[in-house]
This record gives sequence, C-alpha cells and structure tokens, in this order.
Amino acid sequence: MERETLAPRRHLLPTGITGLDTILGGGFREASLNLIAGRPGTGKTTLAHQLMFALTRPGRTALYLTALGEPPAKMLRHQEQYAFFRPEELHRSIHFLNLAAVGGSNDTELMLQKIQEAVEEHKPSLVFIDSFRSLFAALHRGQTGVTGLPAFLHQMALLMRGWQATTFLVAEYLDPDREDPLFTVADGILWLHNQAEGNDGSRKLEVVKLRGQETLPGLHTFRISHEGLRVFAPWVNPLATRIAPVGRADTGIRGLDGMLGGGIRRGTSFLVAGP
Repeated sequence: MERETLAPRRHLLPTGITGLDTILGGGFREASLNLIAGRPGTGKTTLAHQLMFALTRPGRTALYLTALGEPPAKMLRHQEQYAFFRPEELHRSIHFLNLAAVGGSNDTELMLQKIQEAVEEHKPSLVFIDSFRSLFAALHRGQTGVTGLPAFLHQMALLMRGWQATTFLVAEYLDPDREDPLFTVADGILWLHNQAEGNDGSRKLEVVKLRGQETLPGLHTFRISHEGLRVFAPWVNPLATRIAPVGRADTGIRGLDGMLGGGIRRGTSFLVAGP
C-alpha cells in the first residue's frame, strides 16, 4: 500500500488592509479558493480590487476576469478614486480580461478554454473572477434550475488546482445561510453586509469560513473611504497568548501577606476599596 503524500503547507499572504488580517488570523492561505459574497452595493468589488493591489508585487502578478457587460476601463475609473489604486501596475503586474462576450455564447467549454488560455499566458499568482454568479448565469441563460452549477464548479476546481494561484470569486448573494455548492468548495468565505439600522447605516464584514485558521467570529464594522476598506477589528490582548503567570507577589506590608495566603496572586486584578 502506497503512503499518501501530504501537500506542502501554504504560507499566509497578509493583505495589509487595516483590521482585515486581524479578523482573518493573519491573511489568506496561498493557492486557496476564496469567496467574497454579499448583496449588491456592499463593497465586494472594491474589496477585491484593494486585495489585488495589496497582494500584487514584483514576482506576483494578478489576473482579473470580469463577467460584466461594461468594459474593465469603466470599472477602473471608479477605482481610481482610492489611494490603493496604482495605475503603473496595469498591464505590467495586473491584467484584465472581459468574458462578457464569451459568456453570452452559452458555451461552457469555450468559457473554460478562454480562462485557461489567459492563465497560461499571464501565469498569475492571483486570480479574481467578478462576478462569478453573473458568469454562470450568462452561460446558462434560458435554462431552468441550477443543476449545471455543481458540474461547472467541478470543472473550475480542476482548472484552479492546476493554476496553483490564490483565487477570489466575487458573487452576489442575499443570504449566507442558504445552501450552495460553492460554499462547500470554497476554502474561505467573506460575507459583506450593508445594514440599514441607525441614522447612517453600517457596513459589516463576517468571516463565514476559513479553513485551517483561527479567525475572529462575529460581525465586524468596516468603512469605505478614500483609503479603501478599513475594518474595525476588536483589540486582541497580546498578553492573552502568553503563559499565565504563577505564584504570588509580596506586598511588603507586615502581616498582610499572611492574611492573603502569601501575597497577591500574579496575573490577577486586585481591588482596594473603602471609605
């Protein structure tokens, strides 16, 4: 019986986005498949672009595949307002490909072929598909049901396994609790919420899933400004990860240490109260 060899452990890719790495537990795992999901207008594309510019560097290129009817140039004009946008990286380290025309052909094999050709040409370390659900809908326009989604995901997964690239799928979803084959395939799921509660409303980010990493649970507020997304992660006490102190500390007051059983226990809070 042959012994199965384990895949090498992938390194984490820190994003450098304020608060996000804290929520993720350090960043995204290399060669992982991640889903950025949420309702329209929650900031998914802005987050995808910010991740792309943050993770792209010499020796690490990105391929951004769009399934929208509008050309990438129109989408990029909106992203130019952000400080993270670096136009010098376009066509050098970052490459765009519009798949709208191919998606309208309803030819799944042709679509997969075009994607694979683009990956082989640019050899990216990062691949973004925006929007994955729009791409699938264009391929299956006029067909009923979603029976083709598992098969399409299976074919995409086989391709992505050969890419050895960190992949981000951007998709519109209304409910994070609904069942979807993509939720099972993805290694990580980031869910963006736009809550209309309060006077100005608030945006929330949730790590629904991230394999092999210790993330911070719950909904975390984020804002979009000129700098891009900023996540307000809760403060994590670095002392909490250290070995708990043991023993007692002497107070130096005669008789008091005896009353306290040898002094104040180390690592604890002590309240002195009275009139």
